[in-house]
Amino acid sequence: MPHSEPRALDAYIVALPETAGSALYGMVDVLAATGTLWQQLVDRELGFTLIHPRIVALSRDAFRCGNEIPVIPDLAIGDVTSAGIVVLPELWLSPDDDMKGRHEELLAWIGRMYEAGAIIYSACSGSVLLAASGLLAGREATSHWGYQDLFRTRFPDVRFRAEPNLVFADPTGQIVTAGGTTSWHDLAIHIISRHCGPGEALRIAKVYLLKWHSEGQLPYTSLVRRQPHADSAVRQAEAWLARNMTEPNSVAAVVAATGVPERTLKRRFKAATGSTIIAYAQNLRIEEAKRLLETTDKSFEDIAAIVGYENAAFFRRLFKRYTGLTPGHYRQMFMPFLNATNPT
Repeated sequence: MPHSEPRALDAYIVALPETAGSALYGMVDVLAATGTLWQQLVDRELGFTLIHPRIVALSRDAFRCGNEIPVIPDLAIGDVTSAGIVVLPELWLSPDDDMKGRHEELLAWIGRMYEAGAIIYSACSGSVLLAASGLLAGREATSHWGYQDLFRTRFPDVRFRAEPNLVFADPTGQIVTAGGTTSWHDLAIHIISRHCGPGEALRIAKVYLLKWHSEGQLPYTSLVRRQPHADSAVRQAEAWLARNMTEPNSVAAVVAATGVPERTLKRRFKAATGSTIIAYAQNLRIEEAKRLLETTDKSFEDIAAIVGYENAAFFRRLFKRYTGLTPGHYRQMFMPFLNATNPT
């Protein structure tokens, strides 16, 4: 007897003018393929669509999202009064854009969907929209690592975690946030596994060559980010540390270089950068070690000495703590990028 076609799950994928088109249409394409794509290669039968992705926007009018990519919504948010799945894809946002004061109607709609029982998923900077809605208050969340300072300053009630690729805001998993730009791959795999089964998720991952980033975001995270602030003494200290990262007594040396009393400089440095002077110097050293692992064949012992650590074993443990990988695994992951751009 022929199989009866199951009812596909509706997944409402939110599109805004700020939305990244690659994440929007990538998610639409992958979710729409569940149950059908190349199914005949497995069991010689046509499958059934398991998830029906629908683009929902502020109105049904066509518009252009990030990089002028055209969007034709299936529905307006006013057309949707309940939902099982809501997806907030990546947005093109600057690292200090908190979305406050924009799209209030959409933020209220997201809240209503949540209260009605919808499972809310966000990818990358989509979690900034979630934070602006208030749904992440007092909860854990992730996003691209580049937004951690925004969360620290604009959403201090959100327990931001930069290291995982997926974070569950609560034990029930009603809100799930995903990390960096291509984390929508991980999110799509999770959605398919959760709603259609692990076997289907594995099949789709194989067909699309989607990679589950089990290593999380730490290997990709820049530990040193230039913060927007107007403290000239701290700017001077940052520049001095960048030039003298191997200085063994960095705090005393930078205090002498700036001429600012130690307690005052420590307080101002932490307020301006969110980091202590010692941690900032340490992060500079780790970033330089990462660069050397990516671009040279020097041993890690030599690299440790170059960046100012006599005890290579100690620096190895420190490196793994902050990158999530051993130096060898880090080199194995990122050296191919250099090789790909410099073929022999």
